[in-house]
Amino acid sequence: MKIAFIGLGNVGGKLAGSLLRNGFELSVRDLDATAAAPLLERGARFGDSPKAMAAWADTVITCLPSPAVSAQVMEANDGVLAGLASGTDRKLWLEMSTTDEYEARRLGEKVAAAGGLPLDAPVSGGCHRAATGNISIFAGGERAAFEMALPALTAMGRRVLHTGALGSASILKVVTNYLATANLVSLCEALVTAKAAGMDLNTAYEAVRISSGNSFVHETESQVILNGSRDINFTMDLVCKDIGLFSAVAERGGVALELAPLLVDIFRDGAQKYGARECSPNIIKRLEDACGITVRAPGFPAQIVDTEVESTGYEVKVERGAE
Repeated sequence: MKIAFIGLGNVGGKLAGSLLRNGFELSVRDLDATAAAPLLERGARFGDSPKAMAAWADTVITCLPSPAVSAQVMEANDGVLAGLASGTDRKLWLEMSTTDEYEARRLGEKVAAAGGLPLDAPVSGGCHRAATGNISIFAGGERAAFEMALPALTAMGRRVLHTGALGSASILKVVTNYLATANLVSLCEALVTAKAAGMDLNTAYEAVRISSGNSFVHETESQVILNGSRDINFTMDLVCKDIGLFSAVAERGGVALELAPLLVDIFRDGAQKYGARECSPNIIKRLEDACGITVRAPGFPAQIVDTEVESTGYEVKVERGAE
């Protein structure tokens, strides 16, 4: 399988690295050519244009920062759609960006019209798991397309879930990102409150970790908060984008959200005070500054490293009870 990978950011570069590590023939491209250098050194080729890459590849993967950027890469004169129409074999398009369900479907229809097979396939689990191939992947689209993509998906991820029709994976991705954001904000309040109450923060971390309050976000982001680096390879502007996408899904479903608007306000304020590209865990600074408290503890890492051994990915089966 020849794969064209467009978008080598914090997640994309690591996913592309997993494909290369697992023996796939790879063409890569990013507006920041330096992002491609480590992959080129390991045998990838640099794509001249999205059109040329799509014409060469069996599978095209886009992993880009926003729906607008994905649309540009797909629909430009030298874009992916122009290259998909070449050849007689049906090509796969995997949209691995965090995007809007309707945009995934809109572009997917154009891919199908060009003779391709579309899937939206966002990831979840953090950059540290993307680096080791242990991240989770949601994939929405026709079952036949999913099965064709499965070898590449299981090379990039540990747990792969077919979520249903095209666009369904994008819905579930913003749902899970919303939950992670809500958890992060509550953990910030919990850590600042523990500090204000005179608790030892190493002890507080362990208390949460072994209790009903534990979570994936606590075991990752709380550690870099306590270290002081706050480096989780995710920024405040991306949080605002993701909550906005989640809120749009809820609005279309007639759900009157109560917590999500508050989270939007919190992160907009954080982005205004500390910068849109500030690491998202530094949202705790709003509380630290307001209370005159610094939340730090010794012994925590500056970055999260996945300690799980890489193993072959697999499809997660959904169990359904009798109706």
